[in-house]
Amino acid sequence: MPIDRDKHDKQAVLRQHAALNPRPHGVTHALFASNEFFDPDDVVQVKYEMLRLVNIDKRSISEAAKACGFSRPSFYQAMTAFDNGGLAGLLAHKSGPHGGHKLTPTVLQFICEARATDPDIRAERLAELVRQSFGVQVHPRSIERQLLRKKKRR
Repeated sequence: MPIDRDKHDKQAVLRQHAALNPRPHGVTHALFASNEFFDPDDVVQVKYEMLRLVNIDKRSISEAAKACGFSRPSFYQAMTAFDNGGLAGLLAHKSGPHGGHKLTPTVLQFICEARATDPDIRAERLAELVRQSFGVQVHPRSIERQLLRKKKRR
């Protein structure tokens, strides 16, 4: 039983670091089936092996991608990520802005003041007021999330 627990612990660490392969069963390469060192749950290792198969073993891109459970476009994305960032580039990164970048402290203060004046004001109306006052288009759900964060901090 310790092997299952160790595997579960490793999966938890991989998940925490955005390195857990969402499709480990798609990895069909023989090394991952026959050698404990090769872990199909480790997406960084799988992507690196896919790149190695093409660059060192001179396998075709289609063959390497399929054996590692990826598509050809995913191979090219992994290759670019590796060229730009090494092994760290193979980790999944959340794309897009992080956090409410349009909700500056000034805008948040404005929203809080509007809520203090009218506690029942809806996020849609707040978004409209922000657009009119600051010229910034903010989605009502972004305002709701920010207000929830503020409420949790109290």
